[in-house]
Amino acid sequence: MLDMRSVRENPEAIRESQRRRGNDPATVDALLAADDARRTTLQEFEAARAEQKEVSRSVGKASPEERPAVLAHAKELAEKVKALDAAAAEAEETYLAANRAIENPVLAGVPAGGEDDYEVLEVIGTPRDFEAEGFTPKDHLDIAEGLGALDMDRGAKVSGSRFYYLKGVGAHLEMAMFRMAIDQAAEHGFTLMTTPTIVNPDIMSGTGFLGEHSDEIYYLGADDQYLVGTSEVPLAGYHKDEILELDGKPRRYCGYSACYRREAGSYGKDTRGIIRVHQFNKVEMFSYCPVEQSEEEHRALLAMEREMIGKMELPYRIINVAAGDLGSSAAQKFDCEAWLPTQHRYMEVTSTSNCTTYQARRLNVRERVDGKTRAVATLNGTLATTRWLVALFENHQQKDGSLYVPDALRPYLGAGLAGREFIEPVK
Repeated sequence: MLDMRSVRENPEAIRESQRRRGNDPATVDALLAADDARRTTLQEFEAARAEQKEVSRSVGKASPEERPAVLAHAKELAEKVKALDAAAAEAEETYLAANRAIENPVLAGVPAGGEDDYEVLEVIGTPRDFEAEGFTPKDHLDIAEGLGALDMDRGAKVSGSRFYYLKGVGAHLEMAMFRMAIDQAAEHGFTLMTTPTIVNPDIMSGTGFLGEHSDEIYYLGADDQYLVGTSEVPLAGYHKDEILELDGKPRRYCGYSACYRREAGSYGKDTRGIIRVHQFNKVEMFSYCPVEQSEEEHRALLAMEREMIGKMELPYRIINVAAGDLGSSAAQKFDCEAWLPTQHRYMEVTSTSNCTTYQARRLNVRERVDGKTRAVATLNGTLATTRWLVALFENHQQKDGSLYVPDALRPYLGAGLAGREFIEPVK
């Protein structure tokens, strides 16, 4: 949802954002027209209602001779007010639809273009030279199966393709990673939340996930509810219709939940292993903050992600995602992508988005400043997710099939694994 005052004052900036996203700038003109119609119709309704009240008050003062004409006029006005009320409601719906059709205006510095037009901001770490070490690396599925960490076949038997079981050391590694992420978040002032994974339509729509990618979301038709693809959704809805007292600083939450994605449109892509799956777990950061601090908070979330990837000792790069590849709510997004040695490419492991006031306006989340209320900014960022295991297995595999455990992760491993530098393959 856009701030109409900003749209009226600088419509060309919104048109340019639409162009950079690859969208039709004419949607801005449609919004301006809908806004004019809404305001005009509302003014007509309010003027007619004021006249109706004035005429109604005059009925008692009218003489017996005048009263029939006054009553007839009052009846006409009542019908007119009723019609104008309906017209105003219709104009409001048209305006809201036109507003929601426009994605969040991108921030300065976001590259124009689509998926392949990202900007590489930094490359951190050097990929291992497996050839110099004397062996060809195995992909994450082979390594995981050798460790007894993953069972894809039984996942498919029980739930279908792109489902899996993490077991033994696989499950312990995932939980260790999440515990490490949660501790780090707590150190930075985040409140831990375990969140609902089923939400109502107004929450899913309010976060901007029911746009062109709604086919990726699991819909529960019998209940008219949705399974979430990220705890960003319930965390964004947590303060719906509330006024927050931020006192000039961000309010931070750390959500842990299962996540569900249909992966529509990804047929044939990354079907081996657990890169693209229908269910996974994730630790997600979410922040409500004053809009003036949103870009600073965005950098803080990115620094949190960098800290975690550093603890996992993974080579990675940071990209500034192009406008056409942003979700509808994001004004800017940075991805951290870990190196995959068997595919000779980088794979996204974290994303952090600055959604400015876009989600908050749709969900009516405000803060009180100097006795007045205004929309807050919302931001989100991945701190750890199941997919990280792919990068862990591939980058830290050893020639004998064992797995190196990053130093920071070792204290979090349980069941006799804590402190181990290497995990041996099963016999």
